[in-house]
Parts: sequence; structure tokens; C-alpha cells
Amino acid sequence: MPRLRSALEEAGFENVATYVQSGNIVLSSSDSAAKAAQACERLVKKEFGLDIPVVVRTRAQLAEVVKHNPLGKIAKDPKRYQVSFLEKKPSAALVRKLEDVAAPAERVVAHGREIYAWHPEGVARSKLWAALAGKGLGVTATARNWTTVTKLLELADE
Repeated sequence: MPRLRSALEEAGFENVATYVQSGNIVLSSSDSAAKAAQACERLVKKEFGLDIPVVVRTRAQLAEVVKHNPLGKIAKDPKRYQVSFLEKKPSAALVRKLEDVAAPAERVVAHGREIYAWHPEGVARSKLWAALAGKGLGVTATARNWTTVTKLLELADE
């Protein structure tokens, strides 16, 4: 992550901060979110030889994700509460598919380009988590637990 942070700063991004070792980056850019995502993808390919899609949210969009929090009243363990950030809004058919694979105790809510998922028994054997984490979504996505989501918003506010 320190090498990635340095590469992003050298590329002209400002206020670059990283959180844990899974590609969580907060930065400032005068570019649009789409242009910043493209620039980050090119940089990761050039500097690290990795072809990894990048999902970007502005500070305002991330704040809305936290504010919306549709499962906040039932999701009491932030490590088992996940938000999947999608490149585009999921189709109704995809949302139905996710609802169908969810275990009885699990909950899933789609809102905009995010899918909120509560896994009260963990993700290890969750078919819902497997569906969210797999390539079957048909759209570029990345998931973070609630602890990470709120920490990224804190970093964006610093």
C-alpha cells in the first residue's frame, strides 16, 4: 500500500490515504469519478502489472451510502454487514436472484449502485455472499464491511 500511495501521489492525486491492505484508497482529484477510476486502473496496470477494475465513489456518494443504511436496525455486527459497490445499478433480475439465494436470516437491499447485505451467521457458508463476491453479478463490483465503509468516510472527511 505505501508503494501504491506513492505512485498515486506521483500521478498528481492529492490527499492520498489508504486503509488496510485490500485496495481501499481515499484521494482528492479535480477529475470526474470516471476519469479518476480510469487513471487509477492505468496506474495499477503500469506500476504493478495488474489489470484490476476500480470502483470509485465521491465523498458525497459515500456519505449517502452511510446515511441510507437500510439494514442498520438489524445489522448489529459491522463485520457481518457488507456493502457491495457496483459500477452500475443492478437489474431487478439480479436483485431477485440475490434475494432467492439469501438464507432465511440474511437480508439484502439494493439501493442505487449499492447492495447492502446482512450475514448474521457470517459469510463462510453464505450463498448470498458467494453470489455477491463472484463474477456472476455481471457488473464490476467490490464489497466492504460496514467498519471499512464508515472508516473510508472518516478518512474522506480528514
